[in-house]
Amino acid sequence: MVSALDQGLAGSRATFYAGFLMTQLDSSTQSSVRTETSHLRAWLVLLRVRIAWMVFAVTLCGALLAGEWGTSYAASLEVALYVTLVTGCASILNQVLERDTDALMVRTAGRPLVTGQVEVSHAIAVAVVLGSLGTYGLITSFGPLPASLSLATLVVYVAVYTPLKRVSSLNTAVGAIPGAAPPLIGYVALAGEAGPWAWCLFAILFVWQFPHFMAIAWMYREDYARASLRMVGTGPDSAGDAGRQAVVYALFLMPVALLPAMTGLASVVYAAGTSILCAAYLGSSIAFMFVENRKRARILLAVSLIYLPLQFALVFLDPRVRQMLESI
Repeated sequence: MVSALDQGLAGSRATFYAGFLMTQLDSSTQSSVRTETSHLRAWLVLLRVRIAWMVFAVTLCGALLAGEWGTSYAASLEVALYVTLVTGCASILNQVLERDTDALMVRTAGRPLVTGQVEVSHAIAVAVVLGSLGTYGLITSFGPLPASLSLATLVVYVAVYTPLKRVSSLNTAVGAIPGAAPPLIGYVALAGEAGPWAWCLFAILFVWQFPHFMAIAWMYREDYARASLRMVGTGPDSAGDAGRQAVVYALFLMPVALLPAMTGLASVVYAAGTSILCAAYLGSSIAFMFVENRKRARILLAVSLIYLPLQFALVFLDPRVRQMLESI
């Protein structure tokens, strides 16, 4: 009886310890998975994945407009990848240089270099690798011109735009130059020169950024002021500046975006669609100018994010553009 009881207790203890061990192992595994997931998420933040995807897409559009329709897909994807790698380098280096001001802003205080999730030395090393791979790929596959343009955008973004944010609100205009360069680089990589479409896409993307950034600058004006960054709308006498500038550039975007139709590159289909998109962008900018509040700023930001992919889609949906590409 006692022996049977001892055996039963021993079996229970064995079951308990086995269960306890499995629980600890499972807990350890879950903790490890959470750590790896957190580390991956930190790197995705450093790389600014959403911006990287946008850069990839607009570079691809520029390359496709320059290449032979139907046979240049692989090369277009390749150049888009290389430009995106250089963009990743720029994003990381920007956050390395801004980690002190990022720590002062609510919006950016949780970034990996601020919290210590990623060491600065590791971030710099990865940035160098990404920039080197992207530049090497552009040089070997497409020549020195697109590689030089890509490096120039990197230098302007990191060495000019980033420090200029502490000095002058003109940083937005300077930052818009590298922001608009990817489709130009994509086109040059495939065509060997900057054709009319390359400059049209560059101009559209350049002007589009201003109402987009005005909404962001207003929404986070207190953050920017706390970090002493000279953004539009953050100064003591700057009330209404963000809204007015948004309207000015939204108005300017209309003729710029219609340039392809006015120069015969695109048809009335493109012109009609572009007019509707620009009117929506202008309307949301005007609404924001009259009443500068968070709701209208968010609406303007949302419209800007909807505008861009639709504008680029119109290019490839236009029958004249498709006919031109098929005849190359």
